[in-house]
Amino acid sequence: MSKTKELKEKVLQAQQKSDIAALYILEQQAHDTFDEETLQGFYANILDLALERLTQTLEAHKKMDMNEVQDFATLRALYEYAIEHYSAGETNDAAALFEVLSGLSNDEKFSAAVKLHWISASEKISLDDFLDRIADIEATQRAGTFYISQFEQEAQKLLYNAKDKGDKS
Repeated sequence: MSKTKELKEKVLQAQQKSDIAALYILEQQAHDTFDEETLQGFYANILDLALERLTQTLEAHKKMDMNEVQDFATLRALYEYAIEHYSAGETNDAAALFEVLSGLSNDEKFSAAVKLHWISASEKISLDDFLDRIADIEATQRAGTFYISQFEQEAQKLLYNAKDKGDKS
């Protein structure tokens, strides 16, 4: 069996099991093996599964557990989806997604970090400005999180201003 066929079979098995974490494990192989169109389909499948899990979680009125591998993978997929919107300049959509994410996890650090994303997008701060002025990318890389988790002093001003306006707190 060819390398591509073998990988497609593994991806199909993971999809059938709704195993987002397994798909992320196959991510590097997918990048090395698939053409751009197939790779886009790969990520679309991850997003579809994540949106399905989001719906189930919201309907069950529960929070996702960052220590549970499928919840972790789901939160990552949804975060990446929100960042895509933010990157495309779709600040309203990004803000709405970040707002949902901020209340979706039982992890307080994740929720607090995503809340800063939400406020920034709500304030129409571009992703570039967010990355330059508010996020601390080097500290985030040292922290090893999949999301921007470390922030500059400017972030405190943003939180203060949001609370001062009486919203997003």
